[in-house]
Amino acid sequence: MRRTLAQKLCDAGQVLVNGKVAKPAASVKAGDELSLRRGKRITKVRVLALPSARQTSRSDATLLYEINDEIQVAEGESIDT
Repeated sequence: MRRTLAQKLCDAGQVLVNGKVAKPAASVKAGDELSLRRGKRITKVRVLALPSARQTSRSDATLLYEINDEIQVAEGESIDT
């Protein structure tokens, strides 16, 4: 996910870090759990590690997180479902 999209989702209250609404500048660390709402889909992700460099290839990025769950929700349903 691009940084600008992540910022827009945070500004809209669509990102939770460990169950709390995240601001765009929120720090994350290994072990944190994120919930991201995009439209009718909520994706739950666990951070496994942080990148050692600012630029990370897509193949390396996939080693930094794991997707725990992806669910479809009704319009207006809470992100913490």
